[in-house]
Amino acid sequence: MTSPAEPAEPAEAPHVPYGTPDAPRIAVRGEAQLEVDPEIARIGVTVGARGKDRRAALDDLTRRNATALDLVKGYGDAVERVETGAFSITPELTKYGRGERVHAYHGRVHITAELTDFTALGELTTRLADLELTSVDGPWWALRPASPAHRRARQQAVREAVLRAREYAEALGTTLAALIELADIGAENAQPYP
Repeated sequence: MTSPAEPAEPAEAPHVPYGTPDAPRIAVRGEAQLEVDPEIARIGVTVGARGKDRRAALDDLTRRNATALDLVKGYGDAVERVETGAFSITPELTKYGRGERVHAYHGRVHITAELTDFTALGELTTRLADLELTSVDGPWWALRPASPAHRRARQQAVREAVLRAREYAEALGTTLAALIELADIGAENAQPYP
C-alpha cells in the first residue's frame, strides 16, 4: 500500500489484442515452397484372396501375404519400414435364393512399405504387381520429420512474413515495432506429396 505522499509507479499499458489508431496491429501469413528431392517413398500393397470355403480363402490370403512380405523384406536396407495394416475376410452372399447362402469369401490385407532406395522402388513395385491378386498403390513421396528442408522452409516463411508486415506498416505510415504472435497453423497435418 502506498501513502498519499509517495507517488505511484506508472502502470504498464494494457496489452490490446487489436490495433488502435496510435498502434495498428498487422497480421500477415508467411509461406514458403521449396523444391527438394524426396527422402522416402511409400507404397501401399493390397493382397487379396477369394474362395468358396472360408478356411481355404484364409489360407490363400495368409500364403499370399507371406509371399508379398518376404519379397518386400528381401530388399534389405532399401526398405526402411514395413507395416501390415487392415485385414478382412468377408462373405459374399448369393444374389438370388432364400436365406443367407454364402457364394464365396473375399479376403484382403494391406501392407505399407517405406523405401529410401528409389532404384529398388521400381523393381519392387513391378515384382509385387506380378503377384496373384495383388495391387500396388503409390508411390507417395515424403521427407523425414527431421529433414533440414523443413527448417529451411520455416525460416523462409518467417522471413517472408516479416517482409510483408514491414511493407504493410510502411503503407500505413508506421514501422514494425514488435512481433506479438507467431503461429504454425496446419504444419502438424502435413500430407505426403503424391
